[in-house]
Amino acid sequence: MTCKRSEILEQTGAHDLPNHDLLAVMPLVRSVVEVGCSRGALARAFKNKHPTGHYLGIEIDPAYAAVARSHCDEVLIGDIEEMFRTGTLASLSPAQCWVFGDTLEHLRDPWQVLRSLRSLLNPEACVCACIPNMQHWSIQLRLNTGRLEYTDSGLMDRTHLRWFTRLTMRQLFESSGYRIDSIQPRIFQHQHTERAMSLIGQIASQIGHHPAQAIQDALPMQYVIKAVPKPAAEET
Repeated sequence: MTCKRSEILEQTGAHDLPNHDLLAVMPLVRSVVEVGCSRGALARAFKNKHPTGHYLGIEIDPAYAAVARSHCDEVLIGDIEEMFRTGTLASLSPAQCWVFGDTLEHLRDPWQVLRSLRSLLNPEACVCACIPNMQHWSIQLRLNTGRLEYTDSGLMDRTHLRWFTRLTMRQLFESSGYRIDSIQPRIFQHQHTERAMSLIGQIASQIGHHPAQAIQDALPMQYVIKAVPKPAAEET
């Protein structure tokens, strides 16, 4: 593919509120790289907690990047997949934390990005990510009615290229050379949640799946993941 992703799809609209659940799992280290930093909301929140930490943002949208420069110590403009492919990031000083806040699902090959990143990480480094849950009850109901329609933001964001559930999020990281340190659900209540959970539990029972597990996996809209590089002994 020769064209850039920014030439194909417009970026999801930016927001200026940080993801506090993602912020909570980020260690207060001396160097952070955020892929898809948007307008710098998470960078601003992190720097408020840890002013001396160096925060590098990578953003594909030049307009967003211009705003993010007010909150990041440094901002690079570009497509992260192209940056890894061309070796642009090889000269970066090692960061102790890389962040993908609702970013991996927008990539053509998030597996390759995580594998490429693995080679840059020190053993004590970590990757923190927030990923939408394709098993959310609202998606299951939409599938049942055939109304799987794209939107400008949210779970059915039209710029999403990849879809994950709790199980396949684990597979994404573990197959790319990481060990999951923590995986935390982000659950937002809705007036239809209780009724949807009852229906999902019934369906799970009918197909021989554990109802409680099906309900538990259908509640989170997103998961916040913290992963660390697998020791060499675990990869053999």
